[in-house]
Amino acid sequence: MWYAIISQDNDNSLTQRQSARTAHLNRLHQLKNTGRLLVAGPHPAIDNPEPGEAGFTGSLVIAEFDSLADAKAWADADPYVSAGVYASVTVKPFNRVLP
Repeated sequence: MWYAIISQDNDNSLTQRQSARTAHLNRLHQLKNTGRLLVAGPHPAIDNPEPGEAGFTGSLVIAEFDSLADAKAWADADPYVSAGVYASVTVKPFNRVLP
């Protein structure tokens, strides 16, 4: 089943985000390479795809896992969690309708 992983950043976490980015992206590439990633990306803090020093307010990952517990375990192991980027992470089942 698909699961939405919706993360909210801590204030002023751009430096932590940048330092953990490579490890974070490596995990996303693993999902992509196994055909389990639908979409992933950050939420810019301003209306610009390159927000610069404004940074980001969170992230969205929609990926396929065997269970909600597996999706939560994957989200809990995200390098952004251990780096202190995320203030909160919500994992919910996602029903893909379109496209």
